[in-house]
Amino acid sequence: MTYENLDEDLVNELIDNGRTSLRSLAEELDVSVTTVSNHLSDLEDSGVINGYTPKVDYDAVGYDVTAVMQLKAEGSALPEITETLKDHNQMISVYEVTGDYDVIAIGKFTDTDDMNDQIKSLITDPDINQSNTSIVLNTVTENNQFELGTESDE
Repeated sequence: MTYENLDEDLVNELIDNGRTSLRSLAEELDVSVTTVSNHLSDLEDSGVINGYTPKVDYDAVGYDVTAVMQLKAEGSALPEITETLKDHNQMISVYEVTGDYDVIAIGKFTDTDDMNDQIKSLITDPDINQSNTSIVLNTVTENNQFELGTESDE
């Protein structure tokens, strides 16, 4: 194997199985364990890989209500609002966006009462001018990662 696409190939192997051993990665990529270890360290140091976490099925542990919140905020308060949402443990994604709203936040809740209580507490901020919350009826796909393309793919 050439080292030309090694980083991309290493990331793609880890996307498939983040618990793969260095030895298995080295065998799959046809390089030494030391090479895999060095490249992996470089990917971690540069922030390409930000940790290794399990994929949690929130439905299976009782968080089966997903809500999408859209918020309009006073411009100067936007960083504070997004920080509050980010720090809320049940918000799994928070985005600053263009369009009619300034923020989109996605949260997981145990039931609609839990969702209602928590969203009400979050949107009492006077700097939130408007909110719109949608409940997800059916999750088609979630938390998917995609493999990185390489020059050999083109």
